[in-house]
Amino acid sequence: MNSLPDALHQRIEVLSEQGNQHFDAGRQAAAISAWQAALELLPPPAVQWEAWTWLQTAIGDAYFQLGNFAAARAALLDALNGPGAQENPFVHYRLGQASSRLGQEADAREHLLRAYMLDGEDIFHAEPGGEGWLGLLRQAGLVD
Repeated sequence: MNSLPDALHQRIEVLSEQGNQHFDAGRQAAAISAWQAALELLPPPAVQWEAWTWLQTAIGDAYFQLGNFAAARAALLDALNGPGAQENPFVHYRLGQASSRLGQEADAREHLLRAYMLDGEDIFHAEPGGEGWLGLLRQAGLVD
């Protein structure tokens, strides 16, 4: 895979860090704007770049934090098309959560199970309330 030109990579990194700072301060909407601006800088096809994966994942996480589960799910599904996303337990974990919040339980179980298969119980213990999501898999008889 090709690398982004240094100057472009630096601009994307600056916007990404601005997004991270906004997110950490609880300003998810501002974070999303910064990350979307970074996405727009990616040369086509944008989905080929590693930055696509982490930016879309961050956007999906921010939408999830805002309670916009449909937008979260859409961004995370987009992230899955990028490099390394299929092997990223967090993408599947958050996608499973968003799907569940939208009442798409089969999809939720599928992605939560993928997160479990990639990272075991650790991903479920990484944030408060994670045990409940693991409980969904246990209730379905998918994990012990």
